[in-house]
Parts: sequence; C-alpha cells; structure tokens
Amino acid sequence: MRPLAALSAALATLSIPAVAWAQAAAPALPPGVPAPPAAVPGALDRAFGELGGAGGEPLSLSLQLLLVMGLLTILPALILMMTSFTRIIVVLAILRQALGLQQSPPNQVLIGLSLFLSLFVMAPTLERVNDAALAPYSAGQMNAEDAIARAGDEFHLFMMRQTREGDLRMFADIARVPAFERANDVPFSILLPAFVTSELKTAFQIGFMLFLPFLVIDLVVSSVLMSLGMMMMSPMLVSLPFKLLLFVLVDGWALLMGSLASSFA
Repeated sequence: MRPLAALSAALATLSIPAVAWAQAAAPALPPGVPAPPAAVPGALDRAFGELGGAGGEPLSLSLQLLLVMGLLTILPALILMMTSFTRIIVVLAILRQALGLQQSPPNQVLIGLSLFLSLFVMAPTLERVNDAALAPYSAGQMNAEDAIARAGDEFHLFMMRQTREGDLRMFADIARVPAFERANDVPFSILLPAFVTSELKTAFQIGFMLFLPFLVIDLVVSSVLMSLGMMMMSPMLVSLPFKLLLFVLVDGWALLMGSLASSFA
C-alpha cells in the first residue's frame, strides 16, 4: 500500500499546473552589469518568424521542431520524385537482376551509388538554386516565399526537360485542364506524376537494352547443357561467370555510369 500511496501522491502533484510546470524566475543582474546583447536572428529564425502570427512573433520551439520533423519526413519523397534518383536506382536494380546476382552489390551500395550519381547529375540545377534562392535568402535580400518560388522554378525546368509530352498531355486530360501555352504554365500537380512516369519508362527502356546480352548468354549456356545431357546442372550457375566476365571485359560500370549521366543531358 505504501508504493501505491506514493504513486498517487506523485500523480496528484503532477496534475497541479502551478506545481508541475512552475519555473524559477531568471535572477536579476547586479547593479552596474550591462545586459547581454540580443541574439541576431538567423535565416531559420527569420523563416519561422514569417510563419508566425500577424504580429511578426516567431513560432514556439515545439512548433518549430514539429515543422522541421514534418519537412524531414517528406524530404526522401522529394529526392525520389523530383530528381534523377528514380531512373538511376531502377536501372541499377535491373542490372543486378540481369547479372543473376541476388545481393551483390547490396542495397546500401546501390542506394549510395544512385544518390551520389544523382548529386552529380543535379549539380547544375543545385548551383542555380543556390545562386537564385538560397544565397539571396541567407543574405536577407529575399523572403521565404520568393526563395521557395525561385527554387521551384529551377526544379520545374529540370523536370520539364526530362518529361515526355505524351505523359504531360495524358495527365492534363485526366485533370481536364486546357492546353498550356508555355512550359512554365504547367503546375507541379500535373508535372510531378508525368515526370515520374517518364522516368520509369526511360529506366525500363535502358534496362531492356542491358538485359539483352545477358539473356543471350543464358540461352546459349542452357542450350549447351541441354545438348550435353546435363539437365541437372543449373544454367544460371554456369552462365554467371560468363556474364561477369563479359561485364568486366567491356568495362560495364564505366559505360553504365557514363550512359546514365549523359541520358539527362
């Protein structure tokens, strides 16, 4: 009974706001000691200040953390859907399947390779975003809304260059939107699914071209084994060294990385 009584007393104490959330007042400065200078708000503070109330008051710390965590949750989706990452990771996954390798290279290696190759492909776009949006915003020459609009325009330009006209027309017809006079008039709600569809289509086309030579090797090895009466021998096991040898002799990784990077030109 004593532990239950102690627990009840603790809960009762915590239920009193004045006791549970009381904070000691800041001690007064001694006479003659100057007050410390106010902190200069940074770019993040200015951004949260603009998102605050009508009086220009910044958001509380809890709301700031909530907004930051919310942005971090949608960041992977933005990397996947608005950059060259989708095409690269799909092609690498198809290549691993064509070679007949199950876990080599591992998923972590493929994702890391796709991420850094995406940074290489997106470097010109990211530099323009930095010059047009991030640098002026950090210098206080532009508010948050204009900076987001400038950055969105650069990504919009990249996505329009890689999107097929047929895919744009299809999603515009589904949304019952009239024809666009300029490329800048296409909204992100239509451009984003059209861009992802085009990227998947291009990735599967590249994967089909990669699959053909390895498929020929599998057919030749299976035919030879069948003619020799070695039906109990797995053709995949025998053809794997030949496919690896062919891929190494033609310098497959360099050709693949160069072809993927140049496909976004």
